[in-house]
Amino acid sequence: MMAKSRAFVCGHPIAHSRSPMIHGHWLALHGIDGTYEAIDVSPAAFSAFLSELQADGYAGGNVTIPHKEAAFAAVSVRDAAAEAIGAVNTLWFEGAKLVGGNTDAYGFSANLDGGAPQWRSVDHALVIGAGGAARAVIHALATAGIGRITIANRTRERAEDLCHLAPTSATVIEMAAIAQIVPHANLVINTTSLGMDGQATLKIDLSRAQPDTIVADIVYVPLETPLLAEARQNGLIAVDGLGMLLHQAVPGFERWFGLRPNVTPDLRALIVADIEKASH
Repeated sequence: MMAKSRAFVCGHPIAHSRSPMIHGHWLALHGIDGTYEAIDVSPAAFSAFLSELQADGYAGGNVTIPHKEAAFAAVSVRDAAAEAIGAVNTLWFEGAKLVGGNTDAYGFSANLDGGAPQWRSVDHALVIGAGGAARAVIHALATAGIGRITIANRTRERAEDLCHLAPTSATVIEMAAIAQIVPHANLVINTTSLGMDGQATLKIDLSRAQPDTIVADIVYVPLETPLLAEARQNGLIAVDGLGMLLHQAVPGFERWFGLRPNVTPDLRALIVADIEKASH
């Protein structure tokens, strides 16, 4: 009889996390004797929390804001994506060693593979934003071999800090120059919180975009952001951010519970219903 596997998501705050619902769905679906819980861990308590994980019976877990950089520093081994992105969102053990990975770039790529599979053959991507999500997205674009990556951000220095993720293909522009790039970019990605419920709207004129342009938003509350609505109005391909959340959960689940789950319409419907319930 195998011991029951335990996994977690930790952050501060953490009550808003939908990860327990995603992993709980897979545990129930596959009849796995395991748990996945949300744990609020303050930055001051994070180091002690990690040091007790194995003794507390955890196979690993997810790390979210504000602990991704601290987790990166704390682990003894990192996967290639975590090394490139500079942040860890997934933890697991190899023997007694705590290993850190980053599945955000994988989640982004897998979401686009589902919603716009032709994305890997585009020649010019425009990335808006320069935060942690932008790092994962640029790493994904570079890994896919996208030849030109233009980064637009309010603070130019922060955007320039990301060019090392795609040294041969990344260039930086001011936010005001986005309009000049849109007609030439065939993949436009919002990695900021603009367009999220309660946030300002990201205003981009997509009327001059090429007809086959793919527009992706990492925001998933609301599912249809103003940017995606604008994309659809212009007949462009729109990909919402929920799939990135769902797909980034897959590799961790496989590490902790020994089975690779699938992102299905049922899982998506479950999370969409929860988003809609929370917004009423």
